[in-house]
Amino acid sequence: MLFEIIRVAVKALAANKLRSVLTALGIIIGVGAVIALVALGNGVDAFINQQFNAQGANLIFVFPARIDLKNGASRSGFAGGNAQGGNRAGIALSLTTEDIDALSNPSLVPDAVVVAPIAAGNIKVTAGDAKYSGRVRGTTPSYQNLNDWSMTYGTWFDDSAYASRARVALLGAWPYSRLFPDGGDPTGAEIRINSVPFRVGGLLAKRGTGGEGTDDDTIIVPMTTVRERLFPQKNSKGETTVGIAIIGARNKDRVDATLSEVTEVLRQRHGIQFSGEDDFSVATQRDLLSTVGTITDTLTLFLAAVAGISLFVGGIGIMNIMLVSITERTREIGLRKAIGAKSRVILVQFIAEAMMLSLLGGVIGIVIGWSVASVISYFANFPSLVTLPSVLIAVGFSMLVGLVFGVYPAWRAAQLSPISALRYE
Repeated sequence: MLFEIIRVAVKALAANKLRSVLTALGIIIGVGAVIALVALGNGVDAFINQQFNAQGANLIFVFPARIDLKNGASRSGFAGGNAQGGNRAGIALSLTTEDIDALSNPSLVPDAVVVAPIAAGNIKVTAGDAKYSGRVRGTTPSYQNLNDWSMTYGTWFDDSAYASRARVALLGAWPYSRLFPDGGDPTGAEIRINSVPFRVGGLLAKRGTGGEGTDDDTIIVPMTTVRERLFPQKNSKGETTVGIAIIGARNKDRVDATLSEVTEVLRQRHGIQFSGEDDFSVATQRDLLSTVGTITDTLTLFLAAVAGISLFVGGIGIMNIMLVSITERTREIGLRKAIGAKSRVILVQFIAEAMMLSLLGGVIGIVIGWSVASVISYFANFPSLVTLPSVLIAVGFSMLVGLVFGVYPAWRAAQLSPISALRYE
């Protein structure tokens, strides 16, 4: 019985191939868009997790906060100039090198084994005729240990280079490919960062895809050099500010204890009373991943829902064509009922045709969506990830669309009177 229903459905759809494909077009576009967007969303999530996990599971991030002179402390920013006026204008950018020294003190934060401040900014770099625009990351020698970042060529800068504000730069894989397209060891070569001459100290080992926007898209120099020669920034007390600080806890089991120690030290240094609001933010790697994951999941779901509108439009198209098909096959329906076919058989037959049409569109949509995601991933040098659950949901939802929008036409067909149907011209 089931085989016969499927055979008749395939025969009916094959009789009007072009019309069947055009009818399924809405489903194809909808499913393809959903698959492509979800694949790219999953790729973003996986990429972010990869970038964070590459740094270890025991990290704590300290973010400075700008002071809103009207509303008090804010956790929203960690860049900008000196604030003027207000009770706490001197710590408008709340994280300073003195804070870093305190956090590095084992008697104050015993569970912190590495403390690495970071100061970043946008730069323009030239090496001969080659050019690169991107980001510079100023930090300390301990940053290498924190991230376990090895070198392909050259060596990481040492404490001496840091203390002397040496103009030495370590190239990530992406700026290296732009500044030295012929390859080779760039160590010792001269480049200019924002017109300031620097010596290349080495090439950082590739950590991700090596493309633009990844962890490999950076140039690392001593933070002392960044603050003196590239982006001088001090608060009104004359203290040098830093962008963020990354702290490595003794192990992942001591992350929460380290977070408490860091918070207490900074509150004491900044003179924050018991009930006062922090002028900084402290978060674990777990917190950041959870927040970013929530954002990417919400965005992916929203985009998929927008793309899903095409499925609704496709369902209306299926209903419309099925009603036309019933009109064209009225005599066939009357004949089948006259020789004993029951109404429920006619109902199931037309529902099967609608669901098969949706299934066809769903399968083609999955192939197209997968292909589109792969092409975007290839040219944008960005990962995409098509998962089995997303494929199953797309197929299931497309068949559900066929079922929902095929019920009414099928019911109309089942209700036809055999005598009236046979007399239909």
